[in-house]
Amino acid sequence: MKHMKFFSFLFSIAFAILACSSNNGTEPDPGLFPDDEETPTTEFAKGADISWVTEMEQKGMKFYNATGTATDCFQLMKDLGLNAIRLRVWVNPEEHDNWCNKEDLLAKAKRTASLGMDLMVDFHYSDWWADPGKQNIPAAWKSHSYEQMKTDVANHTVEVLQLLKDNQITPKWVQVGNETSNGFLWDMGKADQNPKQYAGLFAAGYDAVKTVFPQAIVIVHLDNGFDNGLYNWNLDILKNNGAKWDMIGMSLYPYWALESGKETSAGQTITDCIANIKKVSEKYNCDVMVVETGMECADNNGKLASASVLAEGKTMMTRIIKECRENTNGRCKGVFYWEPECKPSQYRLGAFTEDGYPTVIMDAFK
Repeated sequence: MKHMKFFSFLFSIAFAILACSSNNGTEPDPGLFPDDEETPTTEFAKGADISWVTEMEQKGMKFYNATGTATDCFQLMKDLGLNAIRLRVWVNPEEHDNWCNKEDLLAKAKRTASLGMDLMVDFHYSDWWADPGKQNIPAAWKSHSYEQMKTDVANHTVEVLQLLKDNQITPKWVQVGNETSNGFLWDMGKADQNPKQYAGLFAAGYDAVKTVFPQAIVIVHLDNGFDNGLYNWNLDILKNNGAKWDMIGMSLYPYWALESGKETSAGQTITDCIANIKKVSEKYNCDVMVVETGMECADNNGKLASASVLAEGKTMMTRIIKECRENTNGRCKGVFYWEPECKPSQYRLGAFTEDGYPTVIMDAFK
């Protein structure tokens, strides 16, 4: 990735205790689980997606704690009160210097495991970014039929997860797709055009995860966590076409909700998301997690936001974590910040200064 300062634009367009089956809402069969496989035990995840970190380090980026001591980014996240890390993986990102390929994922997953932090793996099923505005089929898969595409999804999923397993790393959660609000692997798996194929491709990913890690919690991830209609529409497609999931993942970005005109205030966005968590967890009998969120940390010029804006970000993050933990009938199992380690000049919704210090936004996790 050569132009990180443009990613804020890209993203503007862009069992636990009970697991759920979209078919019947029953608990999984305990007999599926091997007795000798260790399972992380974090009850409420406070996490961050820091998938950019290896690229940042390669470019000379350093990170510091509040006393000015240079600190490994993973260790810093733990010191800031986080207990989980989310990492994305792309199929074949050769054109983007192979960042976030399976080997890069493994390197970061090892650092996560060495600190005893829980791991979420986020499959994009694309050679680069996948989000609500784009879900591009990997170049090597483009000419494949639907049946072959299901095999591609399964093989890629197994290959990546087996690499982790061979290195004694067990993810707690696995996302089958990233923000698949209108499906993924377009147009073949576009939900509004080919709903059955979307469900079939998702099912291929779900089944593949379970062949390697039967205890992994498989997440279906949609954006706009405040939009109950979106979640009913998308999840009903999966349910009515025989696909299963274990947990619902949401993106919650008050900033983008306001920018898009879909919400009238940051506070109302959070209120609507909490209400949606309650509704979908009850309807589909499964737990939920906010797998992406972020607060405004930069101004229109890519400079660090004012102290008042940062303080507001901390207040909102504190509210999100508190309400997810205490006001969802026990159904929300965690909150993940998306790329907090970014400089303001790289991404508007990071949570660090230009010179690598955490801002007050990160105090919300303590």
